[in-house]
Amino acid sequence: GGGAEGGGGSGSREAVERLVREHPVVVFMKGSPAQPLCGFSNAVVQILRLHGVEDYRAHDVLQDPDLRQGIKDYSNWPTIPQVYLNGEFVGGCDILLQMHQNGDLVEELKKLGIRSALLDAEKDQEKK
Repeated sequence: GGGAEGGGGSGSREAVERLVREHPVVVFMKGSPAQPLCGFSNAVVQILRLHGVEDYRAHDVLQDPDLRQGIKDYSNWPTIPQVYLNGEFVGGCDILLQMHQNGDLVEELKKLGIRSALLDAEKDQEKK
């Protein structure tokens, strides 16, 4: 067994699968949440921040070309960033933005036991 295909390197299906399942919210991005290195990665970080999601795993694909290719193969999605909720591929920046705008993201986070900060923000608006 083994060989280059099933070698279990950072870009292998097994390795990627482990990463997407290691945490309820996983983001593959360019750069880090503190220092995103592309506008789309930055947008994903900002959307998560708006919802008060601070506890998530971020993987910088620029540090690891194997992972960068592996995650694209895994999701069958050609671009980075990629967002996973509960091990399921959600999409990239545009899809996350859409979910943010139509309220789906609040629902998806709720399924993970994460209460979106936007719910509390809306309550504050109602009080005024």
